[in-house]
Amino acid sequence: MGDNGSVWLPDPGTTLAGEVDSLFWFVFWVSTVIFAMVVLAKVYFMVKYKRTSESDVPEPVEESKALEAIWIVVPTILVLIVFTWGFDVFVKLYSAPPDSYEINVRAQQWSWEFSYNEGATSYTELYVPVGRPVKLNMTSADVLHSFFVPAFRVKHDVIPNRYTSVWFQAEEAGEYTIHCTEYCGTQHSGMNATVVAVSEEDFAAWIAEQSQDLPPAILGQQVFAQCQACHSVDGSAGIGPTMQGLYGTERPLTDGSIVLADDDYLLESIINPMAKIAEGYQPIMPAGFSALSQKQLDGLVAYIKTLE
Repeated sequence: MGDNGSVWLPDPGTTLAGEVDSLFWFVFWVSTVIFAMVVLAKVYFMVKYKRTSESDVPEPVEESKALEAIWIVVPTILVLIVFTWGFDVFVKLYSAPPDSYEINVRAQQWSWEFSYNEGATSYTELYVPVGRPVKLNMTSADVLHSFFVPAFRVKHDVIPNRYTSVWFQAEEAGEYTIHCTEYCGTQHSGMNATVVAVSEEDFAAWIAEQSQDLPPAILGQQVFAQCQACHSVDGSAGIGPTMQGLYGTERPLTDGSIVLADDDYLLESIINPMAKIAEGYQPIMPAGFSALSQKQLDGLVAYIKTLE
């Protein structure tokens, strides 16, 4: 936590984060003061008007028109301030500048895919240039997800069969955590990624590097980042079978049969995961990986074959 963060809010990382924080703290402190006033008034009245004997008869209380006016007018003013301020921040948060750099975001159980205009694709890391507005066009391949970067103060649902968007402009180079904040299945808590904010020069260099043709196994290793929430590569147990030593072995299935884990089996298990369920595992793998390109699928198979 830096000098500008708090217990609830990490250090702001974008141009609009400060405005969101100012509104948050205004509502927080106004609510705190009102809460304290109500509690103190209750304590005062409890002491002042406590009945000390059975014969006590309280005096009639006359209404105070001035007091009634105050507790109508003051809250109304506060509500109007919060509404006007909040609406102004809302419009800024959801009105991306026309010169924004656009990135397509695809969510699926339980990973993020980021596609850039130049043809590059990344999975666990979202690269963005510092000092330039970035607009994310987001959709989901399966269920409802929610894109949230605490340091940027941006959050929006990612919905199947439609597009939603958020934008931000990172102020400083660094890494910022992405969370999914809509429960989306058993591995929801592991559906994280990282925003990597770099200089314009470093961003251009990264794009150029990613746009090159990669060997299938290297490309497959990058694509496999989507699978790490369920499948390990070191033999450790997970929600799905480990990929270490998988290729070329005989695999018992839930229906009692045995299948050889060859190229065809690997490819079928990726694009149609319900076809052959490995013994000891539940049929919960999402079907969204069938949307991968043939090049990506070939890369995944090539990468898995290297995990001896």
